[in-house]
Amino acid sequence: MDVIELLWGEPTGPRRGPRPTLTVGDLARVGIELADAEGLTAVTMQRVAEALGVTKMATYRYVPGKDELVALMADTAMGEPPSLDDIEGGWRPKLRAWTLAMYERMRAHPWALSATTGPRVTGPNELGWVEQALAALDGVALNGGQMLDVVVTLTGHIRLIVEQTANNSEEKIVAGWTAVLASRADRFPHVVAALASAARHDSRDQGLEFGLDRILDGVELHLARQ
Repeated sequence: MDVIELLWGEPTGPRRGPRPTLTVGDLARVGIELADAEGLTAVTMQRVAEALGVTKMATYRYVPGKDELVALMADTAMGEPPSLDDIEGGWRPKLRAWTLAMYERMRAHPWALSATTGPRVTGPNELGWVEQALAALDGVALNGGQMLDVVVTLTGHIRLIVEQTANNSEEKIVAGWTAVLASRADRFPHVVAALASAARHDSRDQGLEFGLDRILDGVELHLARQ
């Protein structure tokens, strides 16, 4: 079984051996639980087998190895994309909702960042998210390459925010800065001023939506110039 067959459920022929007692979904579920709790490095075929009450060798009847399991875990964790059909107002509110929804999925499983980089086979759920975003742009005055660039830019923004805030928060970061700046404010006056202004305007921890709206502003401006 290769990764395409595993992700897309397109077996190339019958498999011999005893009737399966588990499914690949069972392995993905346990792997996700381990990765959510302890990080991707905690996922091993041995630990997955132990959690399922089978031998390590038994897991290889379902997945060829850890790389393929991680690919399955990532696509399973992403899940199916939400429908955007009922969102009114055109492409912009649809892409905004799409981005916020993807952010929530990725934030829940930050290990998926490293699991979805580099050359790989894309799973049906992940490709479904791309399909939904492109559907939102259907009829907009962009060519296919530009539409894909919009999707890549939004996805890159999501990944950056998730990476920066994984196991952390702006509140914790600011608290760390404040402790350092307590006796060094004269060296970093602009940082101090920015933190004070952010506190007055209650504008902290808005990097996701601020950046998202600026990206969409840029697309809107580009379309207006067409």
